[in-house]
Amino acid sequence: MYIGSGDTTFLLMGKNSTSHQNLLRRFVSDVVPYYNAKASPIDALRTGAILEERYMQILPDDYYPQYKVISKDMDVFKCSLDFAKLNNGNVVDFDEMKTCNFDDFLLFEQFRDDEKDEAIEFIKKKYKHYYNQVQEQLYCTDLYSANIVFVVVYSYEDFINEARDIQPNEYIRFRINRDENVINKIKQCGLPFQYLKDFYTKDEKI
Repeated sequence: MYIGSGDTTFLLMGKNSTSHQNLLRRFVSDVVPYYNAKASPIDALRTGAILEERYMQILPDDYYPQYKVISKDMDVFKCSLDFAKLNNGNVVDFDEMKTCNFDDFLLFEQFRDDEKDEAIEFIKKKYKHYYNQVQEQLYCTDLYSANIVFVVVYSYEDFINEARDIQPNEYIRFRINRDENVINKIKQCGLPFQYLKDFYTKDEKI
């Protein structure tokens, strides 16, 4: 029984929303979802999974893909990090990778050489669900900041993406700082799930 980083958007939608209620039903069913994005019939999901593998090729050797972390504060929260940097078995940094089309990538290009404050505000406005997801990951890892990385997509043909060598001008990183306001909201919305997890998983006599 856990809330994953990919569930953050549904968690924050409010208890009366259909998405939130679907999340609750899945949570209490204790069914662990299995995702195989590379086999997905959805082009965007399949392309994202392929480009994650290609992006991994340009990272240093101390980065590990799809690294799982459970929050020490509220163990109902569990995140999966696209690329976690480890030092002595501890997560010291991570990259959360997202793909975007060429037009959106051009919007990010205007912030490449800036101080990034405007870029973060742009991300919070246009890609709020990504921003909130990274906040959940920062909460789970107890880190102050991490990277969100946007990689441009030129094609949805698998054979093209599988052979692609991602160049420096084809991705852009933004440093996302810990946002306690968002994290507190995530924790507040997660409390009912934590209560359910504790009630049904703790060995206590009633």
